[in-house]
Amino acid sequence: MPEGPLVRKFHHLVSPFVGQQVVKTGGSSKKLQPASLQSLWLQDTQVRLVLHFGGGGFLAFYNCQLSWSSSPVVTPTCDILSEKFHRGQALEALGQAQPVCYTLLDQRYFSGLGNIIKNEALYRAGIHPLSLGSVLSASRREVLVDHVVEFSTAWLQGKFQGRPQHTQVYQKEQCPAGHQVMKEAFGPEDGLQRLTWWCPQCQPQLSEEPEQCQFS
Repeated sequence: MPEGPLVRKFHHLVSPFVGQQVVKTGGSSKKLQPASLQSLWLQDTQVRLVLHFGGGGFLAFYNCQLSWSSSPVVTPTCDILSEKFHRGQALEALGQAQPVCYTLLDQRYFSGLGNIIKNEALYRAGIHPLSLGSVLSASRREVLVDHVVEFSTAWLQGKFQGRPQHTQVYQKEQCPAGHQVMKEAFGPEDGLQRLTWWCPQCQPQLSEEPEQCQFS
């Protein structure tokens, strides 16, 4: 699934075309016939097609999946980068009796949260990926959501400023504290298994609340 900051940057770039009419099409999309979009109006943008607009600009889509949608498919309340993101709904979802690494990738509550954000937010919050949400205190869940939003926002800002996003645990062999990082695929039995990186020292899986590591 695409990470929110990447999709949000795309949304920002194509937003100026909303409200304009397609006057010419091009490209090689096989799922949608480009010609069928001519004379239509771009009503909304949500994150290999070329749309030319009456204002003189054009949009080019490469290696993407296209489909028809009569209305927006994502609600702002579950978008981690939206001002309307519903923290209460997200916190309630994290309280479920299942590993938090499963819940974080549930797009019904954390739209735009991908594998990189999952790993980084859990590390920064000092929470083991297989910790059951139901045993985490409300304050621990609050901290986790804070890190989700902060990391995602910083990543997005870096994209616009041309700065690479540095990770602390994702695809690393050691964490910033110098500990060996573990890697394993986790996911629901009937769902997608995603590679997960975590530090056993900084993110211990204990029956009681672990002491948080301090990160700069």
